[in-house]
Amino acid sequence: MSDTATVTTIYQGDNELREQIRAAQNRDKRLSQSVLAKEAGVSPTTLNQWLNGKYLGDNEGVEQKMRLWLDHDTNRRAAGGQMPVAPGYVNTPTCARILGTLGYAQMAGDIAVVHGVAGVGKSEALKHYNENSPNVWIATMSPSTAGVVTALEEICDALGLSPGGGARRMSKAIIKKVKETNGLLILDEAQHLSVPALDQIRSIYDVTGIGIALVGNDGVFARMAGGRNAQQLDRLYSRVGKRLSIKKVTEADILSIIKAWGIEDAKCRNTLVSIATGSGALRSLTKVLRLATMHAAADGGRPVCCEDVRAAAAELMGSER
Repeated sequence: MSDTATVTTIYQGDNELREQIRAAQNRDKRLSQSVLAKEAGVSPTTLNQWLNGKYLGDNEGVEQKMRLWLDHDTNRRAAGGQMPVAPGYVNTPTCARILGTLGYAQMAGDIAVVHGVAGVGKSEALKHYNENSPNVWIATMSPSTAGVVTALEEICDALGLSPGGGARRMSKAIIKKVKETNGLLILDEAQHLSVPALDQIRSIYDVTGIGIALVGNDGVFARMAGGRNAQQLDRLYSRVGKRLSIKKVTEADILSIIKAWGIEDAKCRNTLVSIATGSGALRSLTKVLRLATMHAAADGGRPVCCEDVRAAAAELMGSER
């Protein structure tokens, strides 16, 4: 027997498993090979070769990962299908105020600050504005982007720029990109930015006149208005044209979310309002409603009831029903 024939015999692989994977792809049209490869933890090239019986690497290792993925997919469908997807953007009263603030900053070429508690829909409002307005860019900050260079790198990524080099080169590339666009640069999670980084952003604003929105928790505004760095940030503070402070989620916000999920059981209202006014606000409410929807789907696909909501809340929050 030739060496080639021997290799072919060794790497034929598990044809039954391949057919099961293909059947899963046929059931779920979102499962392209690239999506499936990412979920299973293999490269798209490896998956393609394995599915076609041509992979010459560690077939047993690939098949172990594919079996694990298939078991997970089977369990997911047995629990009522895919994780319910939250409704699309919901224009709550608070989100409408955020959109108005962003619109002002862009139209006026001004600096706006949106700050307040977490879980009230700030990030969702930013994404919605970005998707429905021209020349809007969102750069999301984190502890790793606090400095001038790392903050500028994040902004360059948002703008689709790859200038390389140091802060000066990146700043010039950003200015060239946004100047005379009547655009809006949104810096989400801006509380992570250092004083020098905030001053660099102020400098970009001065040169371009582009609208800028600093969005985050109360630390964003407090540092400029009266914190220990207030003197160093006075030039930025003096340029803020509009400020929106969000102290809490409102009942109208909560009811908008409940309606968007299609919850019709009026008895659930007080429980859901109580969940949303606690820690996590609308974020916690969405998680509870998603799990409650899964419980209802697993029980014959009936509408969500109060028992589903209480069970979901107890399960997520580790409390007794």
